[in-house]
Amino acid sequence: MPYLLISTQIRLEAGPTMVGDEHSDPHLMSILGAAKRSTLGNNFSEYYVNDAPRVVLDKLESLGYRVVSMTGVGQTLVWCLHRE
Repeated sequence: MPYLLISTQIRLEAGPTMVGDEHSDPHLMSILGAAKRSTLGNNFSEYYVNDAPRVVLDKLESLGYRVVSMTGVGQTLVWCLHRE
């Protein structure tokens, strides 16, 4: 899985950071220290870490991921990363 999206709410720039969905690589999620959560009313799960996005981006860079793009969507910041 070479692509990865991470995101956080603008008001939560210090964390938590969403690092994957229910289909994400469990081994990568374990390395990041992510826990799977389901929000009441959603029929899907997401992986979160308590780290700030900057810390998550540093960890992912050390694993070979590079930021492809970054944007703001409403009150959410989103990074797209790719690993060769």
